[in-house]
Amino acid sequence: MNSPINVSTLNTQIKSLLETTFIQVYVEGEVSNLTYHNSGHIYFSIKDQSSTISCVMFRGNTKYLKFQLEVGQKIVITGNITVYAPRGNYQLLCNKIQPAGQGALALAYEQLKTKLEEKGYFEETRKKSLPKYPKKIALVTSATGAAIEDMKKVALHRWPLVEFILIPTLVQGDDAASDISNSIIYADTLSCDIMIVGRGGGSIEDLWAFNEEIVANAIYEANTAIISAVGHEVDYLISDFVADVRAATPSNAIEIALPDINEHRLYLDSLRNEYDNLLKRILLNKEQDIINLKRLFDQNSMQSKFKFIESEIKILKSSFQSNLNQKIMQSENEHTMISQTFKNNYSQYLSKLQNNIDLLKNNYELNHPDKKDKNGFVQISKENKIISLNDLQVGDVVSLQSPKYIATCEINNLKKQ
Repeated sequence: MNSPINVSTLNTQIKSLLETTFIQVYVEGEVSNLTYHNSGHIYFSIKDQSSTISCVMFRGNTKYLKFQLEVGQKIVITGNITVYAPRGNYQLLCNKIQPAGQGALALAYEQLKTKLEEKGYFEETRKKSLPKYPKKIALVTSATGAAIEDMKKVALHRWPLVEFILIPTLVQGDDAASDISNSIIYADTLSCDIMIVGRGGGSIEDLWAFNEEIVANAIYEANTAIISAVGHEVDYLISDFVADVRAATPSNAIEIALPDINEHRLYLDSLRNEYDNLLKRILLNKEQDIINLKRLFDQNSMQSKFKFIESEIKILKSSFQSNLNQKIMQSENEHTMISQTFKNNYSQYLSKLQNNIDLLKNNYELNHPDKKDKNGFVQISKENKIISLNDLQVGDVVSLQSPKYIATCEINNLKKQ
């Protein structure tokens, strides 16, 4: 009769048998009981309609997993069977996992795109505008790739005034995503106007670093305006959606970032022509204004006024002389006539004058106040106005005034003689 073996021996024999028999398996199933452990390992099960098997993917292999495992997801696993002897449990040790019916990279791309979109990474409202005339641009790309040379050529012809700062960066391979993220963080501290992150074309595997979440986070958190310029026009990467501006190619990024110096030259020429034409019109108008002002000044100057007054004086002098001559001639004629008349009537005239003088003398003597007083004459006034006796009426109060006395009286009776 055979001797019994202990449990450990049995588990060891089972472990040896299974691990040597199922060295590599290729199995499809649906994910369940999924756990992402803090250690970096992934524990889960896969199942079909009838059975379930435990699975583990250790941290050393998880870095090659391009997509996120989800419960209910169908996957294809490449791995081997391993037995944990202390417990007698066997499980599938996963070396490689692919999504069933879909490429791993395509699934990872859609998963990350959906995740970042839900977090608001693609919102247009948070995107920064590009400065119109950048002075300094940081280039996060490979120092040896064709993209940097293409960008330099475009910049030289488009806007040679710009300064480039190259941040040499891995853009392909396992460590590329981390290096791109670090380069973006460093470039953001250089106070550049714009940052261009990109590389030339390649396969989806070559460009995959720009689809990593670590790169998306660095772009999202940067304060500098970023242009994503990865691959060719048909390539859309996660970095394109997160960046402030997406360029079809690295050369196109330079075209977007820089103004066209030739367009500005043409614009400056047009401005110069407009300025010259405007200046000519202004100078012509000012010249005409000066001519008009000079003419007006000449018309109103003291010299012009003196000339005008001088001419008026000459005219007046000429007119005066002419009138004077006429008056002299007329006066001479009149004098001749008056002399003759005077001679003829001189005696008669003197006699008439003497008579007038005598008459005035008599009237003066008769109307002298002293004569009036002596002869009983008085002046009649009513309301301080001298009035004639003919204008009086019964009841009037009048004043009778002589050189020495004033008498107030009322007219009681008035008769005509």
